[in-house]
Order: sequence, then structure tokens, then C-alpha cells
Amino acid sequence: MQANSHAVFKKSWAAWLYLLPTIIILITFIFYPALKSVILAFYRSNFFLGTRKFIGFGNFRNLFKGPLAPGFIQCFFQTILFSLCVLGIGISFSLFLAIQANKRIRGARIYRLLLIWPFALSPAVAGTIFTFLFNSEIGIINEVLEKLFNLKPMWLSNPNLAFCVTVTAAVWKNLGYNIVFYLAALQNLSSEPLEAADIDGASGWRKFWNIMFPLLSPTTFFLIFTNLTYSFFDSFGIIDVLTKGAPMGNVPFDNAGITTTLMYKVFIDGFGGSSNMGFAAAEGTILMILVAGFSYLHFEVFGKKVNYDV
Repeated sequence: MQANSHAVFKKSWAAWLYLLPTIIILITFIFYPALKSVILAFYRSNFFLGTRKFIGFGNFRNLFKGPLAPGFIQCFFQTILFSLCVLGIGISFSLFLAIQANKRIRGARIYRLLLIWPFALSPAVAGTIFTFLFNSEIGIINEVLEKLFNLKPMWLSNPNLAFCVTVTAAVWKNLGYNIVFYLAALQNLSSEPLEAADIDGASGWRKFWNIMFPLLSPTTFFLIFTNLTYSFFDSFGIIDVLTKGAPMGNVPFDNAGITTTLMYKVFIDGFGGSSNMGFAAAEGTILMILVAGFSYLHFEVFGKKVNYDV
């Protein structure tokens, strides 16, 4: 095989040498722990007692049958609903804000900075901010609502309101990340198609839907994937600080906290009172399969519709 004259590395071992630090980090902190978690799912294990017994697929059967199954099934569907809400609202709202921030107005740089800064906060800090904002007694949201409408909702005690607040906090935390990418994409769009649309008298909505949005599809494709993983995994800190998975909902949502996602349930079952590490590992394995399934569906369905023409 003839060597590529434009290749950066003339020898393949040189490329592998540069990749070696990344490969070591991935194996040490991602692939090896994931493999250990899958293996642990076949054991009955107690973290504090240090006991372990092989039970085969017993933990997986308990996920769908028995007294622990209703809680897991509820959290499974809550996780999907939570992720779809964070994904849909986050992508839509961040694109809207990015388009507004991309306009040539006075003080645009300041507005862009203010839109981006929430991403610099940790999930725990974001959760703390929303805890104070939506506190039923001293929160500024209830202070305003009480003065204007004489209302003081129990935001974090009411199941429906608590779920909405958690979704809002997760969306707000990741807005800056999405806006950065959308702003960069908008500023690199070719102006010729939009100018042609103006000459043809196209409306603002038609220009957006038929021209701008297809040109932004590579960025949207990337952000859907990153927001999906964020909603499944990185929202843990927000939930832990804001609601700790509570409150309990009404039937049939009374088997687990209404804001308990699979990621948070893995933590509760693995490091909570029962310390059932094997059961938690089985839940984590199902979560990995769920994320892999969504990722595969995303690449298969939406990957073919991405438009890379500028």
C-alpha cells in the first residue's frame, strides 16, 4: 500500500505513541470501571460488609420482577421523560437565545457573556442556586408570586412542580454550553443563501426552517448527543442538591421519588441504607444499554439527515 504523502505521521507507531496517554486514561477511568460494574451485576454484594456471592442473572430478574421492580420501572421511564424534556427544551431555547445574541446590537458581547456563564458553574452550585430561588418560605420566586398573585407554591414538595424545577435547573445549567456552539455556527454561516431568501421575499420563519436550521444541522446533531449524555449522567449533582430524588408522587408514581433518575437510583441503592452494590451495578448496566440504544438511534436516524453543505 502506497503511503499518503500528506500524512502527519510517517510511521503508525508515532501516532499510537501520541494516543497512548489518552488510551491509558480511557481504559483506567472509563472502560475498566464499566467492565467491573458489569461483572459486579452478577453478584449479591454489600459495600459495607464486604460480602459477595455469585447469583447470575438474579439482580436483573429483580429489576423487572419482585418487590424492587416497581421502583426501578418507575425510575426507568422517569429518566427517559426527564432526558427528553432537558434535551428538547435545552436545544430549542439555546438556539433561540443564540440567534438573538448573534444579532448586531449594542452591548452584544456583554449579553453573550451573561448567557454563557452558567456553564462555568458546577451542577452542585446550580442546584444550590435553584434551591434558594424556589424555597417555599424565603425564595425570591415565591416572594414575587405572593406580592403579585398571593401565591406561595410548595415547589420542591409538590411532585409535578419539583419535576419541573429540576428540569428547569438542568436546562439552565447547560444553556451556556449549547449557546457557545450555536453562536460559533451562526457566525460561520454563509450569508449568500439568507440574502437570496431576502431577495425572494421569504418570511423570517421560512428562512429559519428551510435555510438556517438545515445549515446548523451538524451542530444540532452534536449537541443532541452531548445533551443526551448530560441529562442521563451529569444532572446527578443538581438532583442530589435540589431534591435528593424526592418527593414521592401519586399512584402509580409512588414507588420512588418523582425526580429520581436511574443515575441517582444507582447511587441510592449502591451507597444507601441497603448498600446493594450488585443490584445497583445491574441498574447501571441497564442505564449503559439505554444510553447506547439512544445513541445508536440518534446516529442511525438523524445522522443521515445532517447537511454539511455550507
